[in-house]
Amino acid sequence: MAYSHTNSKGIKYYLHQTEVTLRGGKKQTIYFFAKVEKNAKGTPVDLPEGRIVSENPRNGFLTVSKKK
Repeated sequence: MAYSHTNSKGIKYYLHQTEVTLRGGKKQTIYFFAKVEKNAKGTPVDLPEGRIVSENPRNGFLTVSKKK
């Protein structure tokens, strides 16, 4: 079961991760939210330890960032 979060507008999003290759050849894991639990671009995951979800109050966009 993937981590889900409902934003202030009442829309439920699911957390996904995927691995991308940067220009220098280094691989990096990125996290993103999607409206559907099964997304072709990534795999559903739980919220990683040491990360928090924040919401842009203007548009309800969700992001994952490191705890400070």
